[in-house]
Amino acid sequence: MREPATKKAIKKFILHLHPLKIDKRAIAFNRTFGLGGIAALLFTILFITGMMLKFVYIPSAGQAHDSILSLKNDIIFGNLLRNLHYWSAMLLVVVAFLHLVRVFYSQSLFYERRKNWLYGLLLMFLVVSANFTGYLLPWDQLSFWAVTIMTNLLSYIPLFGEGLADLIRDGDTVGETTLLRFYHFHTGLLPLLMVFFMAIHFWLVRKAGGVALPKIEKSKKVDTHPHLTYKEAFVALIIIMALLLFSIFVDAPLLEKAKPTVSPNPSKAPWYFMGFQELLMHVHPVFGSFIIPLAVTVFFIAIPFIKYQEIEPGAWFHSKKGRKMTIASAVFSAIFTFAFAIINDAVFDFSNRLAEWPSLISTGVLPTLLYLAPVTAFLYYFKIKHKANRPELMIGAVTIILSAYITMMLTGSLLRGEGMQLIF
Repeated sequence: MREPATKKAIKKFILHLHPLKIDKRAIAFNRTFGLGGIAALLFTILFITGMMLKFVYIPSAGQAHDSILSLKNDIIFGNLLRNLHYWSAMLLVVVAFLHLVRVFYSQSLFYERRKNWLYGLLLMFLVVSANFTGYLLPWDQLSFWAVTIMTNLLSYIPLFGEGLADLIRDGDTVGETTLLRFYHFHTGLLPLLMVFFMAIHFWLVRKAGGVALPKIEKSKKVDTHPHLTYKEAFVALIIIMALLLFSIFVDAPLLEKAKPTVSPNPSKAPWYFMGFQELLMHVHPVFGSFIIPLAVTVFFIAIPFIKYQEIEPGAWFHSKKGRKMTIASAVFSAIFTFAFAIINDAVFDFSNRLAEWPSLISTGVLPTLLYLAPVTAFLYYFKIKHKANRPELMIGAVTIILSAYITMMLTGSLLRGEGMQLIF
């Protein structure tokens, strides 16, 4: 009996993404948690819902907000469509981040996978950029002032910051031309770039042999179809159902129409950028907007190119010691970062105590060194006392960075009230 043409075409497409047979260990859910596939699914949902929203949305400062209201109130299932697009976008940021974290902690970024780590970082940047450009499109108070804050933050970058901010805004303030520019980036350039680099990303995964796994003497191979494909289909259905249910009961936020002359109190960046806004409250703008982000970016790019001893791709946390170090580093970083933020403002107050010093030193170099000293001591303690090797120390350092940013993000989002003051 001949196989139906549709089924045959689907199978061929699947085999472009996966080999004919795969290691049985690779299909265990806790190996990858399906995060890469979920991210691809969310992008597909966003592409489809975004194309439908384009039929209604008007990228004009005078009509953008009204077109969203019309979508919510006058078009059948219009509100559901917008909710589905919005929550899928928010979830994609989280899933893409978790996917990067999973790749790092499972040591799946070394050797032949180094190049794909760089493409993964680039895709993470594109995901956040797509989310940010879409954030402005409702043209309400929330989105307008969030984008204003973030573009102003860029202007603090030395030498080219103001020019970059003006280029993004198409002027010195957020206005109608900014909205139109963000719309074209969001619906045109960024999706094309994401499709292009996702294709390369998938191809490099396929070229490297699929999911990174620890080496064993003899592995058992199983057919990709149906063992993997059915699991992927099941996870996809669960994600779609969960998103639909959530979108039915929880509306995407929409405040009153943007008022460029009336700033809300407090004015906050999008939640995924709140860590940067919180950082700027404690260090000099040049450090908060340029030096620290640049240093962290270079560090993440360099991770797979540093020489290590005994790296085993696919082994979670490198070792039992690495697992313990991850937990200890996360707890230490969260507590220390939160405490340092409070002490830096309430006790040190360098901007006033050292007012005669250059601000770049008193509120930039000094607090940065005071933060790094205990962090360095913490890692050195693990190296001397617990004989942590380089991969384990790298895991600790990355965990400290991630935990610190999440702590600042949560502090800024949940614990800052009027005037960006702490609510306690």
